Amino acid sequence: MSETARPRNSTGDPGNGLPQRRTGHAFAHTPHRSDSRSLHTPRGGRQPGPGGRPGTTPPVPGRPAIRFPRAPRPLSPRALCALGAASWAAFALITWQVLASGPLLTPDERISRAVVRSVPDAVTERLADLGNVQVAVPVLVLAMAYAVRRSRRWRPALAAALAMALVPALVVPLKDWTARPGPLEPWAAGYFPSGHTATAAVAYLGAALLVRPYARRPWPTAAALLLAGATAVGLVLRGFHWPLDVLASWLLCLPLLLCVGAVGAVSRSTRGSSSRTPSRRTGPS
Repeated sequence: MSETARPRNSTGDPGNGLPQRRTGHAFAHTPHRSDSRSLHTPRGGRQPGPGGRPGTTPPVPGRPAIRFPRAPRPLSPRALCALGAASWAAFALITWQVLASGPLLTPDERISRAVVRSVPDAVTERLADLGNVQVAVPVLVLAMAYAVRRSRRWRPALAAALAMALVPALVVPLKDWTARPGPLEPWAAGYFPSGHTATAAVAYLGAALLVRPYARRPWPTAAALLLAGATAVGLVLRGFHWPLDVLASWLLCLPLLLCVGAVGAVSRSTRGSSSRTPSRRTGPS
């Protein structure tokens, strides 16, 4: 009994002939792009989508990260020395002008006469009192205690205490040497440089240098500048000091504050390097 052989390329028999590609689950869920782009297109080679907008990946849900401003990098020792030398050079220039009654005293006196008693004394006296030892030094002591408690290191706090102790040691001999009279008391002497300004600058800014590494925001520096600046403004407006007296005190105290900041930076870097160094463990003998 003979049978007629069926052709191999029959369209009705799927079992014969070459294997055909079937659409299964693996191919049914292949992603397609509406803008006829290939997958994994580089960001630089993306083309606009159907609506004219560049094709981007969908946003990832979640809480956006908040980035706080980074603290500025500490200055190099050479830069610190140069800045401190420039500050003391400017202080020496002002001191020479005071001793020789130089031309800088003329605009200094004009500014003082124009602004003295322009604000009620009740306000300016309160601002000037911020430079009293009874007010400024306790702020520095509290900052020293806080820094020692947080870091377990005494060097930054001792550097701030030494800077505070150098203020009267530098200011008192200069007052006796220059013997400059005051704006409202021309018969008196010993107004250059301003001791209240120096006390406020070292106490408040020194406290900020100690607390700033442990604060998430730069508020200690801003608060210290506000308090020290308010003290200087109150002294000038009340007529307790000439403007050059205040400026000279800032220039005199700047190297002291730079030293306090340098000691704190060295202490933190030493602590960080020691914490990253793995400790050696001795095995059983």
